[in-house]
Amino acid sequence: MEKKQLSKPEERRSFEKGEVQVVTLGGVTFGRATLQPGWRWSTCVKPLAQTESCEAEHLQYHLSGRLRVRMDDGVEEEFVAGDVANIPPGHDAWVVGDEPVVILDISGMADFAKPH
Repeated sequence: MEKKQLSKPEERRSFEKGEVQVVTLGGVTFGRATLQPGWRWSTCVKPLAQTESCEAEHLQYHLSGRLRVRMDDGVEEEFVAGDVANIPPGHDAWVVGDEPVVILDISGMADFAKPH
């Protein structure tokens, strides 16, 4: 049996207009992302990732705020509190409105927002 708390993360990654708190448990990396109004992957994280779009696959539970995602093929979807999302690699994302977005991610945070 093992227990960890995201409020006491093993790693904290800060980037423009956002932060991720990370713990790894049973070989799974959990991340709680807090994204402030004005955050957009292509302007706030892309300089760290050094890829054209986000290449992480995200399995997420949305706790608050509104997040818009555009896949590289142009398909768009908006996620709100209570939504469970599976977002494949190859996307951009941004906060919609004035409320911060808080997401619990269980598949895409191992390397998210790590400088390359």
